[in-house]
Amino acid sequence: MATAESLREPQTAEPTAPLRLLVVDDDRALRSSLERVLVQNGYEVVAAENAQEARARLEAQAFAVALLDLVLPDAEGLELLREIKATQPETEVLVVTAYGSIESAVEAMRWGAYDYLTKPFHTAELLTTLGKALEKIALQRENRSLRYQLSQQTIGRILIGSSAPMQRVKKLIEQVAPSNAPVIVEGESGTGKELAAEALHQASSRASKPLIKLSCAALPETLLEAEMFGYERGAFTGAVSRKQGRFDLAHGGTLFLDEIVDIPLTTQVKLLRVLQDGKYERLGGRETLYSDVRLIAATNRNLEQAVKEGKFREDLYYRLNVITIPLPPLRNRKDEIPVLAHHFRQLYATRNHKTIRDISPAAMSCLLAYDWPGNVRELENVIERAVVLCEGEVIQPHLLPEALNPVAFRATPGDSTQPDRPSIITLSFPVGTSMRNIEDLSIRALLEYTQNDRGAAAALLDIHPRTISRHLKDTPES
Repeated sequence: MATAESLREPQTAEPTAPLRLLVVDDDRALRSSLERVLVQNGYEVVAAENAQEARARLEAQAFAVALLDLVLPDAEGLELLREIKATQPETEVLVVTAYGSIESAVEAMRWGAYDYLTKPFHTAELLTTLGKALEKIALQRENRSLRYQLSQQTIGRILIGSSAPMQRVKKLIEQVAPSNAPVIVEGESGTGKELAAEALHQASSRASKPLIKLSCAALPETLLEAEMFGYERGAFTGAVSRKQGRFDLAHGGTLFLDEIVDIPLTTQVKLLRVLQDGKYERLGGRETLYSDVRLIAATNRNLEQAVKEGKFREDLYYRLNVITIPLPPLRNRKDEIPVLAHHFRQLYATRNHKTIRDISPAAMSCLLAYDWPGNVRELENVIERAVVLCEGEVIQPHLLPEALNPVAFRATPGDSTQPDRPSIITLSFPVGTSMRNIEDLSIRALLEYTQNDRGAAAALLDIHPRTISRHLKDTPES
């Protein structure tokens, strides 16, 4: 069985403090007795005689375990239990009741209590139950350490990119994922908001539970509410049987609401309630249900502006706006285009059973020169199209949509020697491209133009063919 000693962190230069416990009970004699017994067994004890005092203690310190009397002079014990689990979710709560009420005990367990004790209880019973709670804490610490290591791998696998903006996004997701706080993911269409939600879920303690998704913009008001909260048989025409809502399905896991600004105001009221206390009713139902979900909302619009325009409730906005993760547009991280493009090339080549080993330098120049208003989703679609149309092993510029292709082909009138080739090739380069890369892309573009005839390419450049050969040897195609 775990003890206070076994749960302490490994000693460094200074001895670590004993585990801190909070005892909340208005019975002074019982508080003193509990404090004496627990201190003798190696714990640090902080006592409070009512809910107000307990709240002050909780604001000032973190506790491993709280022993909480369900009957307090200034508040319901269950109310304080919910506050403890909301502010210090890792704190295990042992509830104490003098009545042995099964109903109150079940309700307490439902709201996150670890176990309950009925007054009067023996010291051995208290220490045994406390030891089991501490074993759970020790296991949770070990699991958190493992989850953190896995979360870094998971986030990197789901969100591709190592630019400074994406590193900031990944770091924020690492920090936020272990909590239960609601998250708003902001970004233009196609920046990967759904992927960010998946990374948050997979890196959290809820990863073993479902990630349920709902697009709020795709459904009319009545259907959206039915999808969100479910409905009972006969709730409306066509409701021939009970249906679970997304809050039912996401219980214990994560609910992702995409384009949350499109939720009607009447439904926003119900959403606010379930975020506050986890309670809701199905359409046509009278039973109050409870759902434990972590909410992730996404929007490509300014929520604060929507509040000013009266399209989004201010109280819901502040309830949601705990953590905001802004996703950068692709035009602000163009250095990641090659990595993303090759990722999609490999993905869609595998799906289409093709052997496509590369993207030509000229085609990559086209991708780098484009501003990508559709962001990563547009890049993905462009590469999928190129893979489907590609008949060789390398994606060439002519396989890209015309809007992307910065190579302007203009044939010289009366040129009959090369009827299928342009007389002018214009290459566009993103700002900051090095002279070495410009030279490399120019030579490779001319080799494509001359169908890999190095002599012809050298003649056009007015250099010796050996110069091209040396350049290609020094700069192998990546």
